[in-house]
Amino acid sequence: MNISEAAKASGVTTKMVRYYEEIGLIPPAARTEAGYRIYTATDVHRLNFIRRARDLGFSVREISDLLSLWSDRTRQSADVKRIAEKHIAELQLKIELLGRMVETLQTLVSCCAGDERPECPILAGLEAS
Repeated sequence: MNISEAAKASGVTTKMVRYYEEIGLIPPAARTEAGYRIYTATDVHRLNFIRRARDLGFSVREISDLLSLWSDRTRQSADVKRIAEKHIAELQLKIELLGRMVETLQTLVSCCAGDERPECPILAGLEAS
């Protein structure tokens, strides 16, 4: 199948297919005599894996590690679990930080009259160090 078909089948854009190939997440595609990329069902399966991992917020580096483990039938599931648990901890930290950001913004917004006056606690809060 061509790149458009592979992209559609895997739910990623053609730009991302090229990018994943460029950075080595998928092997270089076979080419027609005219130079067009040709993808197999195995390539699409790998692209689906990458898309799902991206949907879960894994970094390119983590996805590379997961792909290596996925391809290694002698792997230990503990290695995969360790990557997932580390990612969970990172996500929980991000959630905590986002929660603090929301609280701060809510406080600033609640202090703002939102009227015609130039005084604005939101801008003052952003200005404060």
